[in-house]
Amino acid sequence: MSEIKNNRLLNLTAALLLAGFSCYILKELQSILLPLFVALIISFLFEPLYEWLKKKKFPSWAALISVIIAILIISNVVSVFAYTSINSFKDGIPKYVQKIEVLSVKVPAFLSSIGVSDDKIKETFNFSKYLNGENITNVLTAVLSGILGIFTNYVLILIYIIFILTEFSSIKKRVMVAFSHSEARTIADTLSDIFKDLRKYIVGKTLINLCHATIITIVFLIFGLDFAIVWGLFFFFMAYIPQIGSFIATIFPLIIALAQYDSIITPIVLLGIMLVVGYAMGSIVEPKVLGSRLNLSPLLLIFSLIFWGWMWGIVGMLLSVPVMSMIKIILGKFESTKPIAILMSNEITYEKEGAKK
Repeated sequence: MSEIKNNRLLNLTAALLLAGFSCYILKELQSILLPLFVALIISFLFEPLYEWLKKKKFPSWAALISVIIAILIISNVVSVFAYTSINSFKDGIPKYVQKIEVLSVKVPAFLSSIGVSDDKIKETFNFSKYLNGENITNVLTAVLSGILGIFTNYVLILIYIIFILTEFSSIKKRVMVAFSHSEARTIADTLSDIFKDLRKYIVGKTLINLCHATIITIVFLIFGLDFAIVWGLFFFFMAYIPQIGSFIATIFPLIIALAQYDSIITPIVLLGIMLVVGYAMGSIVEPKVLGSRLNLSPLLLIFSLIFWGWMWGIVGMLLSVPVMSMIKIILGKFESTKPIAILMSNEITYEKEGAKK
């Protein structure tokens, strides 16, 4: 009995040491691992294009060059739009400072008119303390700059992408050579299922975010909201962070709308549209497209946001859900680790779907 307890203690100690060492490696090798994760996600996004080009009789090298050119064009266009929009946002924000200060005076006055005389409550609605132009600019700029800061390792990311894309097509062949026929078939099918599910999740999630951001941008342009493109980019990236990301992405354009429009009706209408679009994308479209692949426990999501945010900052928070979803998909493909994947899930339907497979 004591021997069993000692073994358990040793296993627990080893697990804690391994976890601590892994955290240390993730933190210390951030400059290498962060571009690798970004490259992995980009590779899954563009792998369908790479395979399609090869099916159209493109040589592998020509298909790879075409994909890299497409990535360069898209990333540069997005970067130019983002930096231009951020600069225009910085230049235009001072005119909203005065309006926000006026708003911070009107709200306490309104509270007094309806009989609220508590100074602490009124002080809570003093928006100028924490919604001044400098704070808004700093927060939004930090988020967008953190995201765009990924591309400071642009060359390293491209190198990773080249190797990952070439590995996708050759790994199955190497498995078939390295193992016996039955073992190779099992391993190859498992890897194929993992890649398929990961690709479906990453591509599906990115397309949903793009659709979400496009709808929001069009709505903002129709209503004439300032910095509509900035808010569109903001929605696209923040949608990778469930619940919290959508909330943050909604707050900032709402603040600008309150300062920009003289009537309260337009900001309320915009808020309603943002909430409806966000609900439709998150509760209707996403489950239909992704199924149980995003079926992650809310508690796990919170811890993963904290962990990856501590590890890699705002970029880590953006990558936290894709990374956890990839881990869950991989764990769900093996019988020995499937219970862990079920524990990571929010609904029991995952177990049923896993059994069907």
